[in-house]
Amino acid sequence: MTPTARRRGERGPLASVGLHAGLLLAVAISLFPIVWLVLTSLKPRDGWLSAELTFFDQPSLDNYARVLSATAFPRWLLNSLLAAGLTMVLGVFLAATTGYAVSRFRFPGHRGVMWLLLITQMFPVAILIVPLYNLMAGLGLLNQIPGLVIAYMTIAVPFCAWMMKSYFDTVPIEIDQAGMVDGLTPFGTFWRVVLPLARPGIAVTAFYCFMTAWGEVGYATVFMTGDEQRTLGAGLQQFIGQHWSDWGLMTASAVLIAIPAGAVFLLVQRHLVTGLTAGATKA
Repeated sequence: MTPTARRRGERGPLASVGLHAGLLLAVAISLFPIVWLVLTSLKPRDGWLSAELTFFDQPSLDNYARVLSATAFPRWLLNSLLAAGLTMVLGVFLAATTGYAVSRFRFPGHRGVMWLLLITQMFPVAILIVPLYNLMAGLGLLNQIPGLVIAYMTIAVPFCAWMMKSYFDTVPIEIDQAGMVDGLTPFGTFWRVVLPLARPGIAVTAFYCFMTAWGEVGYATVFMTGDEQRTLGAGLQQFIGQHWSDWGLMTASAVLIAIPAGAVFLLVQRHLVTGLTAGATKA
């Protein structure tokens, strides 16, 4: 009996099993550090020092209680939420207005602005720390949340402006013209007509700006040295000493830090895929 010819692109049984086994292995490898982090945070005080390999033995919330009551973690968390929230709001506004202007208008220096936005992404963060530090010191913004927000926007806004430009390029210009025919000003057209259509792009921009500020360490360590002004990036280093590190506090803090980031992701995840792929093709 002649075996049935397999259609093009159709996988055989062994190939299908191998594919699913590979995917399951990749998922397991990806989830293992997260699971290990959570289980370590639930071990009793100094339980992580044990040489025995136990996954869930005598779970305890002692590490979380110590982080929230015996350290300055709540203050660091509040400072980080304030810095990340301001970076997200101001970054979205600046990136959206800049992206719309570059997408819709042709003005003297238009190409120069586009190149400037691109060139700023070529410099590593470490190179910018010294000039930004001198600038913040001259303006009296060291150990101040506004100064840290300005530093974060130097990272987030140029990239997000390019991303928003690509998204606005996919919105037909006829929509802007229809708004102006109805008597709207250019800014009114942007605010009332075009911006609501750009919600997927705004969601990606907001998430990127938030995560840029939330997980940043270099600027936070250099610019925020006061005990009351530290953010999470600088504050968690207090748990690591030259000869001793409290991994119970570190893992519990890591779990708590992931909660706000996860909440922001859940709020914008519906628009993330659309926003990330919107600028791939031009309508």
